[in-house]
Amino acid sequence: MKVFLCLAAMGVAAQACAATVFGRQESLFTVNGRPTFLLGISYYGGLGTSEEILRKDLDAFRQHGFNWIRVWATWSFRGTDVSAVDAAGRPRDPYMSRLVHLVRQCDRRGLIVDVTLTRGRFPTGGGTGDIAAHETAVRSIVAALKGFRNYYVDLANERDVRDARYVSVEELRTLRELARRSNPNLLVTASFGGHDLGDEYVREALFRADLDFVTPHRPRHRQSPSETERHTRECLAAMKRIGRVAPVHYQEPFRRGYTDWSPTAADFLTDLRGAIRGGAAGWCLHNGATRGAPDERPWRSFDLRERALMDQLDTEETQVLRQAAGVVREEWKPTVRRQRRPSPWPNRRVRCPLRSRQGLLRQIERCGALCRTPRPQADRPAGPGGFPTRSLLAERCALAGSPRAGGTLL
Repeated sequence: MKVFLCLAAMGVAAQACAATVFGRQESLFTVNGRPTFLLGISYYGGLGTSEEILRKDLDAFRQHGFNWIRVWATWSFRGTDVSAVDAAGRPRDPYMSRLVHLVRQCDRRGLIVDVTLTRGRFPTGGGTGDIAAHETAVRSIVAALKGFRNYYVDLANERDVRDARYVSVEELRTLRELARRSNPNLLVTASFGGHDLGDEYVREALFRADLDFVTPHRPRHRQSPSETERHTRECLAAMKRIGRVAPVHYQEPFRRGYTDWSPTAADFLTDLRGAIRGGAAGWCLHNGATRGAPDERPWRSFDLRERALMDQLDTEETQVLRQAAGVVREEWKPTVRRQRRPSPWPNRRVRCPLRSRQGLLRQIERCGALCRTPRPQADRPAGPGGFPTRSLLAERCALAGSPRAGGTLL
């Protein structure tokens, strides 16, 4: 209990007022209330990096138009564990403090942070062992980041894969309710591994688990870039069929160094265009270690202790980094229903009489009647600038025989 109280105090002291607020509106994400397409990059081992490297990378991301990063709170690579929580889910310093610092630095730059958890304790560290540890990890992170509004939590990475990562729907619902009680404003998701989402998976995510948005990890093969638009549309159509629409967020697409297929910059940009045209709310330039290479180098986001991510990306990835924001500006055109502002007179119907030529003529006649009508009460003051008050206008409308007496005319 003392640990959680200290974390809560640390969060309040660290951030009295959030500078960047992450939210959602129908199938879109919002940043500070404005619809925003999330263009991000994997930064998995970010809790192991130095202050100099962190600032260099974050500034470069913003310079290239990226607005979110994905960091794991349970990450270990090649024997180095930089997890923010231990096997029991309790805070683990210095990495929990580094998570708070990273989120703060992102908040100042207008960046959103994906904080990812995973089930399964591995020999090299990382992951939570069971549901009790998983619950404790959620409490630890939410308490430490109290006051920040620029992050969301992936409660369980690839939670439907039937290995150590597996988290049942019932457990996921428990974690979701725990996060909501701890921070009602926090958005959460849980990613699905290696497949697209149909009606069954969408219903499972949005109804049974009550997640705020879906994060499918699509299959990784040569045809994937050309298929993203169609599968995104199918996922959104499934949401409409079940009656709940939410953002589709591609937080972990294909990457270089994963299989024999090495996607080019054109493949990444085709995938991004397909995601946007299909209606997705976010996309990620995923990157990681090089399988089959000596020591798996370059490690990219998997290990950031020695080199900045910007210095580890190859020419194809750097090309995507430079061009992706231009693709978003060109392709992304948000379509949301404009929310009607609440009327200061909620009990009165508002009608515009100027929608037709006849309506305009009637309004001119009524205005003339108002000007000719004597003031009914001399003791009632005029409004600002000497103009009649709204109540006085209503009385004059009544004297002029207006069918909208007492209503809103102007």
